[in-house]
Amino acid sequence: MSKNLVIVESPAKAKTIEGYLGNDFTVKSSFGHVRDLPKDGLAVDVTNGFQPSYEISPDKKKLVSELKALAKSADEVWLATDDDREGEAISWHLKEALGLRDNTKRIVFREITKNAIQNAIKSPRTIDVDLVNAQQARRVLDRLVGYELSPVLWRKIKGGSTGLSAGRVQSVALRLVVEREREIDKHSAKSSFKVTAQFIVDGTKVLNAELPKNFATSGQARAFLEACIGATFTIKNLEVKPAKKSPAPPFTTSTLQQEASRKLSYSVDRTMRIAQNLYEAGKISYMRTDSTNLSTEAIDKAVAEIGSEFGQKYIQTRQFKTKNESAQEAHEAIRPTNFNDRNAGADRDQKRLYELIWKRAIASQMADAQLERTTVTISIRFANGATTTVQAHVDDSPFVDTPPATQTQQFPNELVAQGEVIKFDGFLRVYLESKDDEDDEDAKGMLPPLTIGQSLNLGQMKATEKFTRPQPRYAEASLVKKLEEMGIGRPSTYAPTISTIINRGYVVKQDKPGQERKYIEYTLQQNNISETSGKETFGSEKAKLFPTNTGIVVNDFLVEYFPDIVDYQFTATVEKEFDEIADGKMNWKAMLEGFYGDFHKNIEDIQGSSIVSFKTGAKELGLDPRTGKKVSARLGKYGAYAQIGESTDDEKPQYANLRDGQLIETITLQEALDLFTLPREVGFFEDKPMVIGIGKFGPYVKHDDKYVSLTKEDDPYSIDADRTIQLIQQKRAEAVSEAIGEYEGKPVTTGKGRFGPYVKYEDKYISIPRNESLAGMTLDRAIELILAKRQAEANKYIKEFPENPAVKVVNGQYGPYLAVGKRNVKIPKDVDPASLTLEDCLKLAGDEPAPAKKAAPAKATKAAATPAKKPAAKAPAKKAAAKK
Repeated sequence: MSKNLVIVESPAKAKTIEGYLGNDFTVKSSFGHVRDLPKDGLAVDVTNGFQPSYEISPDKKKLVSELKALAKSADEVWLATDDDREGEAISWHLKEALGLRDNTKRIVFREITKNAIQNAIKSPRTIDVDLVNAQQARRVLDRLVGYELSPVLWRKIKGGSTGLSAGRVQSVALRLVVEREREIDKHSAKSSFKVTAQFIVDGTKVLNAELPKNFATSGQARAFLEACIGATFTIKNLEVKPAKKSPAPPFTTSTLQQEASRKLSYSVDRTMRIAQNLYEAGKISYMRTDSTNLSTEAIDKAVAEIGSEFGQKYIQTRQFKTKNESAQEAHEAIRPTNFNDRNAGADRDQKRLYELIWKRAIASQMADAQLERTTVTISIRFANGATTTVQAHVDDSPFVDTPPATQTQQFPNELVAQGEVIKFDGFLRVYLESKDDEDDEDAKGMLPPLTIGQSLNLGQMKATEKFTRPQPRYAEASLVKKLEEMGIGRPSTYAPTISTIINRGYVVKQDKPGQERKYIEYTLQQNNISETSGKETFGSEKAKLFPTNTGIVVNDFLVEYFPDIVDYQFTATVEKEFDEIADGKMNWKAMLEGFYGDFHKNIEDIQGSSIVSFKTGAKELGLDPRTGKKVSARLGKYGAYAQIGESTDDEKPQYANLRDGQLIETITLQEALDLFTLPREVGFFEDKPMVIGIGKFGPYVKHDDKYVSLTKEDDPYSIDADRTIQLIQQKRAEAVSEAIGEYEGKPVTTGKGRFGPYVKYEDKYISIPRNESLAGMTLDRAIELILAKRQAEANKYIKEFPENPAVKVVNGQYGPYLAVGKRNVKIPKDVDPASLTLEDCLKLAGDEPAPAKKAAPAKATKAAATPAKKPAAKAPAKKAAAKK
């Protein structure tokens, strides 16, 4: 046994570090936390100083036993988990679980390189209890909030149904999304008219200019163009100023998440998983950081690379000051561990993210870009003299704010043109930061040669109707940016926070197609004014966060009854208190005491109140003109639905589920009534009716007692007979199997089914790879696929146990795992799957002698985190169908 045992939290990290240490060191992984609060129960003694009751995770019991044995036989144990609060807590839990002494050596490093690891070994410390307590405070506070508040949501919002949850950061994130949606809904687009002009310079070159301000009405805009008939245009002033553009600082966790979203279209969670892999492979420094600083050593390496690659004139070293006042721990920014390595990563995703990190870090130490900005002022001399006061008739247009009249209109008499020239590219040679919702209209190009006093020939002048736009919906990146600006959450919390509100069904991440609207444009050309009406698409959005009906109702409930939990300032203050605990300036149990008293009293008050149900966010929409009954929309156990009528002894109401994207608070009466048109008959095909409906698996057409699913592009409320017939015929064509030969005396056929093209043999369907066509499938290739399928099935089970058929060691797509009854259990990476005995498997599964029968309690525990599945027949949509 080696004299030294080093424990890290990641197996990939362990493998990398082991190569940097000598034979006297053994490096093992804890696979993350080995202890945590149990899933069942509060596990916090609120009457005894909020003492948490940690337990070793069931899937870590064997690992802890092995680590304990290794630690006992080692001369020295080194805890080498990540250098942040979470990593400190993992080390502390390891110390407690393995029974290590209090002065066990703790080593930290910000990058996994040989030099960093060896330096860490030379300067160990002990566990920082303040950092541990800050993490404990966060964990316990979040448990108190989640455990006590979530059941209130179940009872008051969904009538006892589980699946809802609340939390400090997730609930604030949800509130931001909901409030932005309401801002957008309240926005009323106002139009104005932007005037632009094109001047012809030296016969061929074009100078683009515009009025600094828009006109409020179409009448004013047209009157201005009329006044410009016969006007003369002259260069009044040329202002040339030198300017510079400086690089952005190297990445912090949140800026990496934002930029990877903008440039690579990665989700926040995906970015962090890729960055984790790069860090564990020793390619980048630690990826959870608030700091924009680089070490002197890193700057020196970056400077050497810049000088070698681009030349000395491109070097400009700088240290960036972190703007976030609540930034924790004096860490480095995210950077490559080796600036000479231009290309790193095990796959395309890693390579792309690494390139982004390399460029950002290198650019931060490069020279400013030197620019030359030119502003041109163009004077207008109207045809009636040197005055800007003209008589203009304001036409009777729907866009005009004032009634038709002859008015004296004071017009602006100057246009402005701007251009920008890069004199020295500097850091722009490598990298330019992106922005959220960039507007291409802001781009400035080069200007043609101009002189003061120069006369300009007007090519054309346009007054184009423009519309105000609401604030855009949050994307993952912009939500992270907002949370960081408000001091809410920390680098390690952003990805799980966004994943939680999406997984809970509070928010959906989706694209929104644009809508079409008309606009007016006036064009002055060759002293004539023409009017045209164009169409534009507006409001299209990609990968944005939209609140669901459930999310809106949960948010409104929390805002009304638990305002502190979703108060922005309160949540930011809690984060600052965590910082004070980490700095040793505040007692973590006292902090919890200050929070819990009022919070728990509020929980008890709400639980005992007469609020039967907030459920519903119910909204009365009006009366059904056909029956005279009330029409409403509300939230139930199975989602949002519309309702016609009230429940009485004589008659039950009709129900219909709201469509995707429909919100209770914005749905109209007509939109609700349209929901009750299903099932509907759209016509006949082959003398049999075609009926459109919505079932368990989505919209369908029923014909001749057969069901054909509609595609995502087909709207069940508007699909016509021709399209419906097309879907039926397409389904028939796909169902036809074609015989291509025989193998082992049995037929081999091909066809196209629900999941794509396939080869069929012996009642087995074998998917054809995506890069191969059904038309090109030969018998020889089909036999290859059949044999490959047999081989895969033969290798599926690494080990089976005749004495307990419910337990199998399975060779899965992402590695070996245990199939125990109806559950899948992860096998630790340091365990050989082929060597597992039945006893080993049961221990990994939690020492359960009859795993299949133990599955039910596990599901019950998970109910707090996963919406319970109910029989589809009970859903409102089914009631509506039955009623019809």
